[in-house]
Amino acid sequence: MKKYDGLYIFAGQAKDDVLAGMIDKALAEVTRLGGNVLAQEVIGKPKDAYPMHKCERGVYVLVRFELDPSKVSELVKRYRLVEEVFRVQILVVDERREEVLAKQREAAAQRAAAKAQAEADAAPEAE
Repeated sequence: MKKYDGLYIFAGQAKDDVLAGMIDKALAEVTRLGGNVLAQEVIGKPKDAYPMHKCERGVYVLVRFELDPSKVSELVKRYRLVEEVFRVQILVVDERREEVLAKQREAAAQRAAAKAQAEADAAPEAE
């Protein structure tokens, strides 16, 4: 199974409880095809650059999931039938890039901790 990032756009300005139901319904398609949902994040409700099908706003949700590569095209076909999903874009996660980004985040955290420690050490000497 490969990891994928899916960007889902749900039409309209849904309330949080209604949005949760729409997300659950959309992600049920992933689990129905034998995949696993790893993480999900509601990005927000930005105004679209141009209205599509008389829709000016949408709720953007980023989902990371695992799925057999042969099932991705079937998943996209199923989303055409789900009314709540306005648009979906699915991209393969590059594992090597993810490792590099994780190392960079770790190094940045270590630098920030070292800088905070140096400032803490320098503060009593100034007094």
